[in-house]
Amino acid sequence: MCDALVALGSCTAAGATLFAKNSDRPPDEVQRVRWSGARRDRGRLRATHIELAPHRGDTLGCLLAQPTWCWGAEHGVNEAGVAIGNEAIYTTLDPRTAAPALIGMDLVRLGLERSSSAAQAVEVILDLLDRYGQGGVGHDPQGSQPDVAYWSSFLIADPASAYVVETSGSIAAVEQVHDVRAISNRTTIPAFDVVHRHPGQPVEQLVDPRWHASNRMLDARPVNVEAMQQHLRSHDSCAADGCGDGWSVCMHAVRDGRLVQVTASSMIAELRSAGDCSAWVLLGHPCRHDYVAVEVGAAGGAAFSMG
Repeated sequence: MCDALVALGSCTAAGATLFAKNSDRPPDEVQRVRWSGARRDRGRLRATHIELAPHRGDTLGCLLAQPTWCWGAEHGVNEAGVAIGNEAIYTTLDPRTAAPALIGMDLVRLGLERSSSAAQAVEVILDLLDRYGQGGVGHDPQGSQPDVAYWSSFLIADPASAYVVETSGSIAAVEQVHDVRAISNRTTIPAFDVVHRHPGQPVEQLVDPRWHASNRMLDARPVNVEAMQQHLRSHDSCAADGCGDGWSVCMHAVRDGRLVQVTASSMIAELRSAGDCSAWVLLGHPCRHDYVAVEVGAAGGAAFSMG
């Protein structure tokens, strides 16, 4: 489970694109935030479940929020000012029947490493889906929920533009963002939703309250970093829309008396121009931890400071 949102510069107080995401994962999963430097692949590249052909040329350096068991990342921002996050979604196609291939987190990292704009990241993700497909478990095989598989949606942004990509296996739909947009753990592109939404998923209870809360926050323009942080720390979605047991934007979800999903990491990125962006990151629950400020630029690294 996750929530991601974006506001383009015309809708923000600072006039820069703001991207934000909470990563919700099993409570026993270990996640880290790290800088992955630019590199040149000399042979085939090993992603989480499969190998793929190396990228031609150098990759871009990226700030990644990464579960330690997998190659991919939940969300991140690269040195060119492209930010990507993904969400687990379910459709009429059962993901448990798919052979191991790329998972959504692999596609997040590959999109960041290979793209200097949001539009290019969309092209990279669609091409990889076409060439390699999507499949395999998306949770730690050695963890408490080892057999979970899902499809992914993506929110992709740069200083001037943003896109939503929703998938069902290798099928994908793309929607350009014109002002603000939020995604969560359901299909949201109208035409794609009509055809592909899983008929049995209880989106009204577990997803829509968070999605609606994100949309309400984005509607209170101009959006700023402080409002994004407050939203990602929020439990208001449960009170406002009637969801229960901790399925809130800052997640503490309980089933049968035990935690099953928690917010494991969070990021806000202010994308001012190519090679000039700031990020605020944390590990764990946003309601319990402070964000750390990170400057990310074309100089080839990220400078961490407490913020």
